[in-house]
Amino acid sequence: MSVAISGLYISITAILVVVFAMRVVKLRRKHKIGLGSSGNEELRLANRVHANLVENAPIAMILLLVAELNHLPDLFLHSLGVMWVIGRILHAIGLTQGRGGYHLGRFFGGLLSWLVILTLASINLGYFLSSLA
Repeated sequence: MSVAISGLYISITAILVVVFAMRVVKLRRKHKIGLGSSGNEELRLANRVHANLVENAPIAMILLLVAELNHLPDLFLHSLGVMWVIGRILHAIGLTQGRGGYHLGRFFGGLLSWLVILTLASINLGYFLSSLA
């Protein structure tokens, strides 16, 4: 069985991980900071953007893959995948653009990401429960 749809969103997520990591490296080089953030707020936020994605992506992508293996219709898989990508980009923009950590992009990006995770978890639980019948 092909898992091309999950593969698409896992690949896009992997590209985002590398893009966010490259931003951290660029800031480290610019400010000559080898480890940590040395009090540099821009670098600290770039680190958090990258780390937050890395913290949330594994569970979201595993849930998406399992849903595809359980034959969730393509339209739903794509809808959830697009919501995930938009959420992660909004979160990254919001975290780096907001003053004091407050920004609508951060709020809605985080919300979308959690909704995708909770929706996929619910769908996969539903598949499990239906298998018991």
